[in-house]
Amino acid sequence: MKKRNTLALAALCLLVVCIHLVTIMTGSQFYLTQLTMAAYYGLVIIGLGTLMGYAGQISLGHAGFFAIGGYLSASLTTRNLASLQGTWPVRGLESLHMLKIAQDLSGEQLITVAPWAACCCAVAAAALIALVIGIPVLKLKGHYLAMATLGFGTIIYRILLASPYFGEADGISEVPGFTLLPAMGTFNPIMVSGAANLRVANYYLAWGVLILGMGLLLNLIGSRVGRALRSLHSSEEAAEAAGIDTSRFKLHVFVLSAVYAAIAGVLLTHFNGGIGPSEASVMKSVRYVALVAVGGMTNLWGTLIMGVGLTFLSLRGVFGTFDDAVFGMILIFVMLFAPDGILSLRLQQLRKAIFSGGRP
Repeated sequence: MKKRNTLALAALCLLVVCIHLVTIMTGSQFYLTQLTMAAYYGLVIIGLGTLMGYAGQISLGHAGFFAIGGYLSASLTTRNLASLQGTWPVRGLESLHMLKIAQDLSGEQLITVAPWAACCCAVAAAALIALVIGIPVLKLKGHYLAMATLGFGTIIYRILLASPYFGEADGISEVPGFTLLPAMGTFNPIMVSGAANLRVANYYLAWGVLILGMGLLLNLIGSRVGRALRSLHSSEEAAEAAGIDTSRFKLHVFVLSAVYAAIAGVLLTHFNGGIGPSEASVMKSVRYVALVAVGGMTNLWGTLIMGVGLTFLSLRGVFGTFDDAVFGMILIFVMLFAPDGILSLRLQQLRKAIFSGGRP
């Protein structure tokens, strides 16, 4: 990784700590909840930004991968398997220590899949689905690719909305916390949960995951693979002529971005204690694409800053009922005046673009 990126990540870590200190001094620690959620959504956005900005592939179905991760983890950790006790699948899971055995409120035995195992299954399922649909879909280009991924996202949304197993329009609630480290002595357990006493720990955990994910992507982009991706984005035909296996690179980045979305879906579902079908809606996918465009498709830092910033404002209800309309207007503005992202726009360029009626 380049020294510049290492320093930028260190600065981001310092900023995260400073924001926490400011909330303590101002008595506004409730902001940490929305900042935690924004960090998880940021993980989806930077993954999609890598796919769009470096592999040159647009996806309008990433909300589907987010929902696959969240819904599978939620269903596995809330469905009681006691009626299946003694069958070979349950015995197999028990032998691998992948089950959690407890009692429900009525005193009945409650057997569910442990959160860590559910997380692994959900992420693996998202990766496998991305691989299966990516092989035929990524052969398409332009608006054909966009429509194909849009169709995938719509299918996932309708399945979740119509399936009783996934709670239909109500979604899945009462999802337990995701314990990462058990309690030790006087120290509380480290777990992904929306409990008030774990708010600070979850804030640092979410941003730690986001910073780690950002570091991995920056390292990827700065490597030999990253150079191949940049050449692919510039001209797929020229990249193929240079001997680059463009199909393999596009597929790998597509799967990687799906894994990022699934991980975010799992963690945010356990943090919120539930998930609903709106997380798989087409509008969610469009919003992710819009946030990538606003930040700059070839600027991961811009994507991270604008994506997390606008998501935080949206979660705080700043835009009110005009939330989707505001994101639509921002996207139109960016496409007209700042196609490389808002952070690349200068005041002089904006004035010239407005009065000339063209791009800056």
